[in-house]
Amino acid sequence: MDEPDLFEHLAKDAVDDVLENVQTKAENGSKRVAGGNPSTDLVFSAQIGDNADLFARILHLHVPTGTTIADVTFGQGTFWKNVRGGDYNLLASDIDAKSGHGIFPSHPIEVKTGIDCRNLPYDNDTLDAVVLDPPYMEGLYRAVTSHLAGSGTHAGFRHAYSNGKPTDEEGPKWHEAVVDMYIKAGREAYRVLKRDGILIVKCQDEVSANKQRLTHVEIITAYESLGFYSKDLFVLMRMNRAGVSRLKKQEHARKNHSYFLVFQKRRVKISSIVALPPTGRAETNSLPPQADREE
Repeated sequence: MDEPDLFEHLAKDAVDDVLENVQTKAENGSKRVAGGNPSTDLVFSAQIGDNADLFARILHLHVPTGTTIADVTFGQGTFWKNVRGGDYNLLASDIDAKSGHGIFPSHPIEVKTGIDCRNLPYDNDTLDAVVLDPPYMEGLYRAVTSHLAGSGTHAGFRHAYSNGKPTDEEGPKWHEAVVDMYIKAGREAYRVLKRDGILIVKCQDEVSANKQRLTHVEIITAYESLGFYSKDLFVLMRMNRAGVSRLKKQEHARKNHSYFLVFQKRRVKISSIVALPPTGRAETNSLPPQADREE
């Protein structure tokens, strides 16, 4: 059975079990009967596909139509190809928007250039949602052009995932430069979002200096410390099989998946950081579900 068919089969079985349970309770005279309709048309947390398909599903699940969304790292507009024009008030910007970006046959989009995602031109508490997708590979944070990832036959890679220019600013280097970008951009997103506003972040883990770096975990813990609630997480697996130009010995699994993280500007007494007290027993700062919201 193919993987998509397996997911659909398991989902159908789960729905059938729920229906059978509800029917049994009704026949036994139970006063409480679950509402809603059976469905397998669900948004799942993992899928094989492309950014545009999954992004449209995430918007459908987490961001109501008619709201104002700032995509502050618009790039080539790949995320928006499956989103109907007019569904959202889109504010598209990029640090270095290229000619032709945002030109879709169904809905041309104006892309403002020269806007840094760490210093946005929006007032406090004004946006319903923000989309953030900065370069998430350390090889795209270099002070010299010749040192940037994606040279020669891989130039298209550099063009797709960055502005292709070296970083001339002082600050952290290597993987720490990636994390620093996400933290500063996340802090700025928190400033411009309304209460309960949504932040959608694209990222990918990487191996840096032959050390495993779980970028999505670093982002989650950092954003929770800023005041965000980690509302959802999606895993996107690439459709093609990745390869390398030269291989001596493989030390880590090749990354063939990335993440969409969904945060909400809402303080809750929940932390993804687990503290180990002297007893060795794992503890978190979590409260029971009925008391987890701090108004």
